[in-house]
Amino acid sequence: MNSLDALGTAAAIRTGRLSAKEAVEAALKSIDAFDERINAFTAVTRERALAEAKAIDTARAAGHDLPPLAGVPYAAKNLFDIKGLTTVAGSKINRDNPPAKEDCALVARMRGAGAVLVGALNMDEYAFGFTTENAHYGTARNPHDLSRVAGGSSGGSGAAVAAGMVPLSLGTDTNGSIRVPSSLCGIFGIKPTYGRLSRRGSYPFTCSLDHVGPFARSTADLAATYDALQGQDTGDYAQARRAMEPTQQLLKEGLGNLRVAVAGGYFKENAGPQALAAVEAVARALNARREVILPEAQRARAAGFVITASEGSNLHLPDLRKRPDDFDPLIRDRFLANALTPVQWYMQAQRFRLWFYQAVMRVFADTDVIIAPATPVPATVIGADTFELNGRQMPARPSMGLLTQPLSFIGLPIVAVPVHGLGPLPIGVQVIARPWREADALRVAAALEYAGVASAPVARL
Repeated sequence: MNSLDALGTAAAIRTGRLSAKEAVEAALKSIDAFDERINAFTAVTRERALAEAKAIDTARAAGHDLPPLAGVPYAAKNLFDIKGLTTVAGSKINRDNPPAKEDCALVARMRGAGAVLVGALNMDEYAFGFTTENAHYGTARNPHDLSRVAGGSSGGSGAAVAAGMVPLSLGTDTNGSIRVPSSLCGIFGIKPTYGRLSRRGSYPFTCSLDHVGPFARSTADLAATYDALQGQDTGDYAQARRAMEPTQQLLKEGLGNLRVAVAGGYFKENAGPQALAAVEAVARALNARREVILPEAQRARAAGFVITASEGSNLHLPDLRKRPDDFDPLIRDRFLANALTPVQWYMQAQRFRLWFYQAVMRVFADTDVIIAPATPVPATVIGADTFELNGRQMPARPSMGLLTQPLSFIGLPIVAVPVHGLGPLPIGVQVIARPWREADALRVAAALEYAGVASAPVARL
């Protein structure tokens, strides 16, 4: 395991205390040593990584200024296009596709920032799940307890960072697929505002809900990576036309005059004891005493399910007709059932989406940041069909998104912060900001890290 953080690695390489080759070789050695047990990686880009590291070391020897993440190893969820690899998106069917001819937008931006790609990461098939129990590539295991799930659908992304195999990773979040693995694996993750980052070259799930973003073990690393990923991309029709807003330098400002409230109602009723204890610890550190209600959050989750069902199943209809046996049976059956969703339901869900957005914006009229639990419970045992939540038996795979889906539904920027020490496993808290105010959420996360409430230690394997 490699406990060196991203910015620490880049600084060491910049000053010559460490070479990019040494940093990358350490990551590759860690992958070789630990991933057989964790199963976070589906491909390791060894030759590419060593070539990129060599180029960085050559540039430094020639006296060139190095970019901010120079030599930092990272990995990307296997639904991102990586030149020379087939973009499988967790599926068997996509294996028949030709390798990608170029890197996706985010991988290209990471390369521009000097980061070195060391591999592709495991995920739920077609991003349709919250546990990364993948029928084709195996289950991504939680580094804090190998008998438990890492979350999903970006489970490999969460597990690789939590295990210390890489300090950074890239994932996607449609209904919670960055925040759920962050919570269960005990690391930081950010789901930016819908449309903030380019999705060009990422395999879609639900286009009107898909987000992309990074994972890290510190707020500083998370902000630096998020900043590196920003920028206009004319190749992505869905990206908002907004100027880049750097966040890393704002972290030291602390809370300032930010008004922080706690989400009540639905978000309390669907959280277990450890999740509530994590929110209480965060609220106490932030002196957040006021409770707010996000009205009709339960319906927002239901409407999000309808949109996900309609768009996701429509995307895969050709393969559902031609190659049904090549899907994970659970994923296939959900897609087939979802294909029967009446169009009137989809239209009504989109209408409700506007209503819910406007209702939540009224809550934000006198609040800058809202905190809420990220998952109802810590990581469940691999293969579990249900878990208990406040006396109720809940279906395990879909219910990990109980608290993330209503917020994905309206595309808010959210940082997941990890809270350790409340039980044998970590659990996360969502730090929710107004649209385009990622900096506010990151400032709160940094304040919690400084106070010692939020942390992301490398798992002891």
